[in-house]
Amino acid sequence: MKTIWYYFVKVLIKSSLFFYTKNINVSGKKHIPRKGAVLFMVNHPNGLIDPLIVAVNNPRIQHFLVRAAVFKKPLVKKFLATLNLMPIYRIRDGVQKLGKNQEIFEKCFSIFNEGKALMIFPEGSHSRKRTIRPLSKGFTRIVFGALEQNPDLKIQIVPVGITYQNSSVYPSKVTLNYGTPVLANSYFSPEDQVTKTRQLKELITQQLQQLSVHIPDDENYSGILQSMNKANVDFTDVTAANEMIKTGKITGRKRSINVLAFLKPLIVLNTLIPWLLWRYVDKKNDEIEFVDTFRFGFNTLTFGLSYLLQSYIAFWFFGWKIALIYFACSLLAILLFSKLHPTPAELPLE
Repeated sequence: MKTIWYYFVKVLIKSSLFFYTKNINVSGKKHIPRKGAVLFMVNHPNGLIDPLIVAVNNPRIQHFLVRAAVFKKPLVKKFLATLNLMPIYRIRDGVQKLGKNQEIFEKCFSIFNEGKALMIFPEGSHSRKRTIRPLSKGFTRIVFGALEQNPDLKIQIVPVGITYQNSSVYPSKVTLNYGTPVLANSYFSPEDQVTKTRQLKELITQQLQQLSVHIPDDENYSGILQSMNKANVDFTDVTAANEMIKTGKITGRKRSINVLAFLKPLIVLNTLIPWLLWRYVDKKNDEIEFVDTFRFGFNTLTFGLSYLLQSYIAFWFFGWKIALIYFACSLLAILLFSKLHPTPAELPLE
C-alpha cells in the first residue's frame, strides 16, 4: 500500500511539474543502477523542490534525508514519513538533538541492506550560489557505517547535479545530470579511513562541479556571475556554461520576445483569489531558496481547486460541454505560458 501511495504522489507531482516548469532536461539516467544499494548525492540550490524534481525523474523508489525543521508539526511529520522522508539534525537544531541522528543512520543502514536507494544533499544546506560548496562528512558516516556492519554489502554512490536557469522566477527551466557511479567499497579502509574519506569527497565534489554550473567561490565569483547574467547565458547548458567559466570567454544569447505576455493577465483574472493569496503568502517567506518550493506547492493546490470549482459552476449554469471547454482552456493557458514564456538569467544575489 505504501508503494502504491508513493507512486500516486510521484505521478501527481510529475504532472504538476510538467505544467509548472518550462522544461526539465535529464541526462545520464543510464548511470542509475537498476537494483542494489544506491546513494544519490545531489547539490542543493533550491529548497524542497530539488528532491521533488530528482525523485520524479528517477526510476528508483527514493528514501530522503531532509533537514529536521520540516518535521516540527506532528501531522506534517506523519505525512512526510509516508513518502520515505527522514529528518537529519544539525547543530543549529540544538546540540542535544544530534544524538537522534544515530537512529536515522541505523535506518539508512537498513535501507542499504535491503538494496534500496537513499537521496541526500551533502552540502548540508541550500544556497542559490552557483557553486558546489564543501561536502559534509555525514554521507561517509552513513556509507562506511553500513559497510562496517555488513562488509559484503555493495553500495554505489551516484552524484547528481541540478541547475536552474533562474531558481526564483516562474516558469523554471532545469537541467538534471546523473553522474558516473562510484563504488563506495573501494574507499572503505578502516586502517586509513581519513585518507580514503578525503579522496571520496574530492571525487564526488569533482563530479558535482561538472554536473552542475560551478563558479569557484572566490573574489571573482560576483564578477563572473554578473557577466554571465548580462550576456543572458543559458545556465541549463551546463557543459557550455562551465567551459565559459573555465576559459573566461562568455558568449550569451539574444533575449527572446515574450509573444504570450497577453496570457498572464488572463491567467491572473481566471485565478484571482489564489493569485492574491499567493501574493500574501509570498511576503512571509524570507528565504529566496524557498520561493519555488512554496509557489509550486501553493499553486498546485489552489489553482487546481480553483479550476475544478469554477468548472463546476460553469457546469451548473451552462452544462458539461461548456464546463469541459473552460477547464481545458484554463489548463492550456497555463501550459502555453509555462512552455513558451522566455526565462531570464538569474537575478543578482543580494
